[in-house]
Amino acid sequence: MFEILNSYLFQHKSISIPGLGSIFMETLPASVDTSTKNMLPPLYYFRFDKNMDAPARDFFTFLAHQKKIAEYEALKIYNEFAYGLRNRISDENQVRWEGVGELKKDATGNIVFESSLGNPFFLQPVPATKVIRSDARHVLLVGDTERTSVEMNELLHTDEEATKKKMWWIIALVIGIGALFIILFHFSSHGWNLESTGNQQTLQTEK
Repeated sequence: MFEILNSYLFQHKSISIPGLGSIFMETLPASVDTSTKNMLPPLYYFRFDKNMDAPARDFFTFLAHQKKIAEYEALKIYNEFAYGLRNRISDENQVRWEGVGELKKDATGNIVFESSLGNPFFLQPVPATKVIRSDARHVLLVGDTERTSVEMNELLHTDEEATKKKMWWIIALVIGIGALFIILFHFSSHGWNLESTGNQQTLQTEK
């Protein structure tokens, strides 16, 4: 019976046991193990709520289909199973539910549940190596226009070259303006004539 209950529990995330309560399957999300560079699968654990013990109608349909019996027979069989399970817990103090956890009786006589933690055999770690594809194409939204990553790379490359050319023109212009100021300062100091462009220092020779 537990194999059928596990199948239903994993598909529907919860199962109710008359006179005991309900078991809910909770999920811890997948995570990355940086030490082994693996993506770890989700982990499952189970939560028990003793205040909810009425099985859903579709459970009896599921059980009848698995047992190949009528639904009223499935209802009878399941109630008998729940009654036997309660008696086992009372007599043995605990019952292990393989793959789910343990139902046990505490010091005050109340039934409590201890969840098992694990992942199904079909969920295994996978390598988490980052792959970078330089030629990969994907769509980017730029303002209200959609462009591919290749188009954006070309536009950025073109803008970068244009910026470099513009910088050269600015540098040349600054140098030219600086040279012009030097020339103007020279003429303003030595006069605005042709002789001022030459060397005005007087040299004396020995006789």
